[in-house]
Order: sequence, then structure tokens, then C-alpha cells
Amino acid sequence: MNFMRTSFRFVSLLLLAGWCSLAARAEGAAPVTPDATPEARELLAFLQSISGKYTLTGQHNFPNVHGRNSEFAAKYIGKTPVIFGIDMGFAKAGDTDSYLARPDIVKEAIEQYHKGAIVAICWHAVPPTADEPVTFRPLPGADPKKLESVQGRLLDEQFREVLTPGTPLYRKWCAQVDVIAGYLKQLQDAHVPVLWRPYHEMNGGWFWWGGRTGRYSTVALYRQIFDRFVNVDHLRNLIWVWSMDRIHKPSQEYASYFPGIHHVDVLALDVYDNDFAQTYYDKLVALSQGKPLALAEVGNPPSPEVLKRQPLWTYYMTWAGMAHYTTHRQYAKIMADPHILNLDDPRYAELTAPYRKACGLPPVSLARQPPDFSGTWVLDQDLSAFGPHGIGFAPAKLKVTETADLLKVLTTQIREYTSDLVTEDDLKLDGTETKSTFMNAPRVTSARRSPSGDAIELHSTLTFPWGPPGKTYSVDDTWTLQEGGQVLSVKRVSETPMGPQEMTMIFDRR
Repeated sequence: MNFMRTSFRFVSLLLLAGWCSLAARAEGAAPVTPDATPEARELLAFLQSISGKYTLTGQHNFPNVHGRNSEFAAKYIGKTPVIFGIDMGFAKAGDTDSYLARPDIVKEAIEQYHKGAIVAICWHAVPPTADEPVTFRPLPGADPKKLESVQGRLLDEQFREVLTPGTPLYRKWCAQVDVIAGYLKQLQDAHVPVLWRPYHEMNGGWFWWGGRTGRYSTVALYRQIFDRFVNVDHLRNLIWVWSMDRIHKPSQEYASYFPGIHHVDVLALDVYDNDFAQTYYDKLVALSQGKPLALAEVGNPPSPEVLKRQPLWTYYMTWAGMAHYTTHRQYAKIMADPHILNLDDPRYAELTAPYRKACGLPPVSLARQPPDFSGTWVLDQDLSAFGPHGIGFAPAKLKVTETADLLKVLTTQIREYTSDLVTEDDLKLDGTETKSTFMNAPRVTSARRSPSGDAIELHSTLTFPWGPPGKTYSVDDTWTLQEGGQVLSVKRVSETPMGPQEMTMIFDRR
């Protein structure tokens, strides 16, 4: 009887422990930073809530470009990335990686956060053997005993000194990281939570901090900056992102560089050349204990097929200068995946509304700037559908200049017996009628934006001299941009002396 009671109690305790574990997993783990700010707690909770359901898009920015990488990505893809990534810089004045851009980085990060973006910051840290600025790679003839670049290797005794309190290099290291902490503190004071990714790709040996195991290890350095930021600099707004590179040899196994579950909020991977091997993903899942996963750097976004096999990536971030490494058609396929979330997607606004409310912010605004049709557009005969009357009246090229209220169009028509015919139309986008001629026939044209703002609608009437007296013919064109703004589609419905006609003309941006 006593044995049965004891067994029952033991089984009950096991069931209770299991239930508590499941409940904790369902609610999500708190940030590893003690007393994290409300904004940081809510950000991590949001990432936990979408894990396995959605993947956020992201774009890294060079430090000294004022967010232009994200702006380019939004225009190129046709969707605005959620993650606004940036680096704290290390290079000289005027360089895209200049460390002098840090005040502007803080300002830009605050603006992006209020727009609805999630801020992710890394730092190509300056080695404690040098003062800012430094180069990315060692210069020819550089002194191996005095590393002055982000890439390269400290001497073993130097690395040991960085990890030994009271030594000159340790004090130099403290001073350097405290400078970065000061800028992160400005973001904390502005109530901006940050996905903070220190010493990224630490299982590789190309950066001065990476590739070290044993007592004086890269893991020890990660824990040292964690302790410094939490207990000395008192930063509470950071979500700690531990970032690996792909495994190319046994010495790069993730477990050898894992600082422990109590030092990591998000487990991340950097992937280039579309190397989304399942083994990398599985190894991170095994370490994560249910914590979110992310693709902190990619050269190309993961395809829907990859995300189907690896659904726990909560976000990906394309590295600066690489947005155009993926074609428009590939982006169209990725963005059509219902599990992908962009900043201007209604679903993202809906899912982030509770998070933003808890942060004292309104829901993400879905108001978008109207598309810009400016550019030189060349007719793609293979993709166009001209209808029964053929290609004859289709322009070979359009050169468009659009401003807030004016559309200037230079239209080129092919002429076989002489120079091509180029006509110019200056159209106000408020429906005002503009008079011109087409094939010696009087033409009246008006233009306006569609009610949704995504298209331009042109209406023309023509009076041909050979038609019945007073008879007018109409032409209605609807312009839309496709494939991230690289394709112009013109759908034309016209009434002509030869009967009604419909055609869709496809123009490629040049």
C-alpha cells in the first residue's frame, strides 16, 4: 500500500512537472536580461507567438547610408521589410561602414521603430589592440602583433588578456564596448527594443573574436559582454541573438560555441549561396529548447520550399547590397507565400497590434506611397497579348517621368520608312483634359490615379477624319506595376473604326 501511494505521488509529480513545462513553453520564456524593459519583453513574446507560423522579412543596412538599403529593397521587391538591420560601424569617415555614423544610426533606428519596423543591430567589433577606426581586413604588411582590423586573429596571449580583468587589454575592451552601450542606452531611453547580435559567426575563424574554444574561448567573450551590458551598463532593452555560421568542419559545431540557454533569447544562423542545409537547422532546433530561431544574415531569402522544411525561422535579413541578388520572379514567389510577413501587409499590422499597444504605440499604418511609374519602358512582345488587331498600334517604348501631380510620357512608335515617331504628352493626374493629335486625328486625354492609388487610369477620345462626322472613339488604358516595379502592364480597352479591341502590353524597365 505504501509502495502504491509512493508510486502514485511520484507519477503525479512527474505529470505536474510536465504540465508546468508545457505551460511555460506555451507562455514563452522571459528575456534572459533580468528586469527587461516592457518593450523588450513584448518583442520577444511576439517572436515566440509567430514561431512556426510566420517568417518576417528583413534588410540589413550599411551604417553610413541612412537606411537606403531598406529603401532600395522596398522599391526593388515591392514590399517593405519588417526587420531594419544595421551595424555599429568600425571604419573611417566617409566609408559606408564608418563608426562616426552612430548618432545617425540611433536616430534612424528610432524612426524605423515608430514606423513599425523591428530593429536589429550587430557590430563588427574593433579589436582591443587598436583604436577606431580600423579596416575590415588586415592591410598588406600589417604588424601581426598589433591587429588593426575586424578580420584577423589576436595572439593567444592577447586574447587571454582580453578575458582577464585588470589587464590593459581588458580595460581597453571595456572602454570600447561601453561606447556601444552608450548608443544602445539612447535607444533604451527612447523605449526601442533591439535584437542585439554580438560577435556573430563566432564559430568561424575569420573575425578576431571567433573560432576559439577551451578556457579562453569565444563563448567566454560572449558571456563577458553579456555580463558587462547587463550588470555594468545596465542595458535592459536587448534581445540577445546568438549567431552562428554554417558548419564546414567539425571544429565549427554549434554546441562548442553555445553560451548556455540563460544567455540566449534567439538562436540565429548566417546563410549564403542558398546553403539552407537541413542539418544546420536541426542542430539549432536541438539547442533551442523552444526558443525562437532566425536567419540573421542571408544572401538570398529562403524559398517557400525551404520554409516548408524549416518552419521555425521567425525572420530572415538580407545583407546590405544583396537585395538584387534575387530576381523579381523569385521574390514574387516568396512574397506570395502566406507565411511571409512584410511591414505593409495587413496581417502584420493585425498581429503586431497587441505588441505595439503594450509598447504605447498605435497599430502599424498601412498607408503606402503610390507607385512611381518613372523610367524607360521597352515593349516585351513575347509576354504581351495584342488581340486580333495585332501589335501595330502598340508603342515600342515609353519614357515616363512622374511627379506628385504630373505625368510626362514620351511615346515611341516604330516607323519603317523614316525615323521612329516620338510624341510627348504632359498630363495632370487630376483628370484635367489635355489636347494632342494621334495619326493626324484630334485627341483629348485625361489621367488620374485609381481609387486604390495602385494604378494610373488614362482616358482618351479621338475623332478620325475618315469616320462618320462627329464620331468619336475611346481608348482606356490602365497602368500597373508588377514584379517589384520592374514590369509595367498596360491594359487597353478601345473602340476603333475597326471595332472594339482589348490588349495587354507588357513593358520591361530599362
